[in-house]
Amino acid sequence: MERFADLKDSLSSVALRCGPELEVFTSPCPLSEAAANHLIRLPHLRIWHVGGPPPSYSTLSLPTTFPPLTEFGLEGDAAHGWLSLFQRLEDSVTPMRGVTPLSKMKESLESQTFKDTPGLIIDVSFASPIRIFRNLVNLHVEVGCRDQCTFKLDDGDVAKLAIELPQLESLLLGYPCSENTCATTAVCLLLISVYCVNLGMLRIHFNTATIVNDLKNISEDPQFQELRSLPKCPLSRLGVWKLPPILDEPGIETVVNGMIDIFPSLEFCETRVRCPDWAMFTKRIAIGRLRRLISGEPVSIVLGFLLRLIHP
Repeated sequence: MERFADLKDSLSSVALRCGPELEVFTSPCPLSEAAANHLIRLPHLRIWHVGGPPPSYSTLSLPTTFPPLTEFGLEGDAAHGWLSLFQRLEDSVTPMRGVTPLSKMKESLESQTFKDTPGLIIDVSFASPIRIFRNLVNLHVEVGCRDQCTFKLDDGDVAKLAIELPQLESLLLGYPCSENTCATTAVCLLLISVYCVNLGMLRIHFNTATIVNDLKNISEDPQFQELRSLPKCPLSRLGVWKLPPILDEPGIETVVNGMIDIFPSLEFCETRVRCPDWAMFTKRIAIGRLRRLISGEPVSIVLGFLLRLIHP
């Protein structure tokens, strides 16, 4: 980040003077390789936010251990560099040994964030290293598409991510964009809901061009029958973009019922731009959930739901 370039030497000097008891370090700018190497060796470092790339390592000079971070934040254009390093560290030791340089961090890491990362492409090379950290609770990728959609995962890729990160409570995979060209569909929402049963917040690209048929297929195709019978996550807020026109009542009902089936606790569909269609669906979903509550739930639960609608 150019605006912090003049701080590099000063912050690197500070990092090099930090002792082994250091627990938190934040640097908005790149650090010298010596400073980054020093921080990597600190045994009690728990929270690290960095705005630059990792040190350059040859195969023979890779770190033998990594601190047991609970939170790791990346800013700027260095995300792929760090993720590539994590993959190299994980692959540097044969699985038979069972211990890698990332063994402690794999157990401890709960929060991974990416901010101010222009041009970041969310693809398999991005997602695969993240799946190493199976205890992640929060995965936040705060990046938006610019000239074209940069979300390159498909439903199968999302399934792998959800299966291997079952502890997730908050998943933000970039801001959905207006292109509506991504390969993910409403199917990925069902996969996330059943595999990440603690999830309360979600923002992800999914293609809405054929959302009516996609949700209809989920409800009718036998291959989804078992998934639909599993417990779902308690997600109440879903980040979305625009919808294609859905003019007929059967299509509207399909979307309403399909979204409630996937996210039984869904209350709000949030958009970064004004979208009357999603606003209408949010109201219809609320009515649909209320009908189900009235037909099968105790009065106290129904009243609690109504109060949340009045005071979200």
